[in-house]
Amino acid sequence: MTRPLDGVLVADFSRVLAGPLAAATLADLGAEVIKVERPGVGDDTRQWGPPWTGSASSYFECANRSKKSVELDLADPGDLELAQELAARCDVLIENFRAGSLARHGLGYDAVAARNPGVVYASVTGFGSRGGAELAGYDFLVQAVGGLMSITGHPDDPMKVGVALVDVLTSRDAVIGILAALRAREADGRGQHVEVNLLSSLLGSLANQASAYLTTGEAPGPMSNRHPSIAPYETLRAKDGHVAICCGNDGQFGRLAEVLGVPALADDRRFATNADRVAHRAELVELIEDLLAADTVASWVRRLSAVGVPAGKVGTIADGFRLAERLGLEPTVSVGADRPRQVRSPITFSATPVTGYAAPPRLGQHNDEVRRMLTEETSQGS
Repeated sequence: MTRPLDGVLVADFSRVLAGPLAAATLADLGAEVIKVERPGVGDDTRQWGPPWTGSASSYFECANRSKKSVELDLADPGDLELAQELAARCDVLIENFRAGSLARHGLGYDAVAARNPGVVYASVTGFGSRGGAELAGYDFLVQAVGGLMSITGHPDDPMKVGVALVDVLTSRDAVIGILAALRAREADGRGQHVEVNLLSSLLGSLANQASAYLTTGEAPGPMSNRHPSIAPYETLRAKDGHVAICCGNDGQFGRLAEVLGVPALADDRRFATNADRVAHRAELVELIEDLLAADTVASWVRRLSAVGVPAGKVGTIADGFRLAERLGLEPTVSVGADRPRQVRSPITFSATPVTGYAAPPRLGQHNDEVRRMLTEETSQGS
């Protein structure tokens, strides 16, 4: 059974999360991904634990499945030659070194493209290759300086998101850019340099919050779980916990009012339209929470869902997986009997499904195979 990227060779020179996760996504889609790692050390995240899987940290394994690992020392002439050969053969090269680092080894875009004009060369940086070229790009730092912390949490406590979200978003942008460049290559056989950076990916993902700033000139602030433009659209206290309620239109709010036993609330001039509700949010929340206190979260979720009002219990990650399982989304996949299950690719294809998930590689697991392949290719080409 074919997969979308069967036959595409990816050289993964990246480390940590954004680059490796982009390469792992390409591997899910069928590409052969060769991960180049430092001898004896490997990707930094191999040591980022606990928790551990028995082979490496669970952090490393979340972004490196279905790859082949080869140890190459770029300071060693023989290993460098093999790395350059891999770059000359691959369809896609992914790297997240500081600007100029790989160029000193003959592995910058210009040098690689001179030998391999069709290469799609993807660079992932923290702050771009111009004024921010020397700045270290860590997700936590970008969440801070890029404004994400300023709209997350409470006003007196800037808060990061509970996962390296900027790295994840940047990895998605990298994949989009790579796939678009591969498509463009079909016209004339030429590749190109694709660049993404954490700060730009964050700003591009701020959506309505960025638009609000650009429209008004005023930077939004944190609102806890409240939505800046919709009400009620937040977590609200019930008898035994919090329930998330999302009223995206007047009809949903009217049905919420009916379930709460106060249908007249939808005609109250303070709450008749969404703009009215946003303007009088504090009064509205107080009224609703007084009514929600009469029953449990589970009961409210059941009653509201029955009439089409989006509502749900504030659950854990475990609850999220259980919900996906109940809905038939098959959220996890096996990568080997002796390895922890992993999150399934979120993409479903009708004709070219994602199959053949393989365990993340041990450091240097494919040294012999990859070195032999590259040596044979070198010999055949000489």
